[in-house]
Amino acid sequence: MFMETSGINSWQEAKDGLDGSTRSSLLNFTHFRSPLFLFFYSFIFLFFSCSEAQEHIAAAVNPEDSTSVMTTYGVNTLISDSGVIKYRIVTERWDVNTVRHPSRWEFIKGIFFEQFDEQFHVQAYIQADTAWYFDQMRLWLLRGRVSIRNVKGLVYTSEELYWDGIKHEFYSTVFSRVVTPERTMEGTYFRSDEKMEHYVVSNSVGSFVASDMEGDEQQPATGNEGEEEMEPLRPAPEKHRRY
Repeated sequence: MFMETSGINSWQEAKDGLDGSTRSSLLNFTHFRSPLFLFFYSFIFLFFSCSEAQEHIAAAVNPEDSTSVMTTYGVNTLISDSGVIKYRIVTERWDVNTVRHPSRWEFIKGIFFEQFDEQFHVQAYIQADTAWYFDQMRLWLLRGRVSIRNVKGLVYTSEELYWDGIKHEFYSTVFSRVVTPERTMEGTYFRSDEKMEHYVVSNSVGSFVASDMEGDEQQPATGNEGEEEMEPLRPAPEKHRRY
């Protein structure tokens, strides 16, 4: 009992001998050590420790909004086919997108081609406002003021044209116009080889020289009489209208 009383008296004497700021600090420290404060602090700690962490997941990427793996500006390059240089491509912007299905090259700022023969002589010029090349299918889609001009004076114009790199042919199922030194043809179906030497225009109207009209039976306008029937067209990429 004597020891406890002595301890209280010593603590009281020490506290009386402190200045005001030190005494205030001791009082605050004593308050923080109170049972009520410790219980409140423990409750807050346990509440935040037990709460489940929330994952912040971004929305899925829309395939139509996927970014290109390569974007090149101011392109002027040569393209080879089977080891032989066949084309020159000039475009303001070239995007390569391998994420979308099917994978493709995109030329949203327009495209211009020069087509060469084996001796590297220019055979034709091709241009369009927009173009897509589906590399796995080897299929071009040209759209918007499509124009082809070859060295023989043939001029082809349309709003949409497919270019099949496997069968080496052009085809279109929209209104097309073919103008040569001898004739002018218009129709909603067009098909031709890559050199624009053998072509067919059906569902057509046009003007011809008298020597081209043989017989009264209406036939599709063709650039090569007696040509064998061409193979069916390859199907276009699905939803090709949404680019």
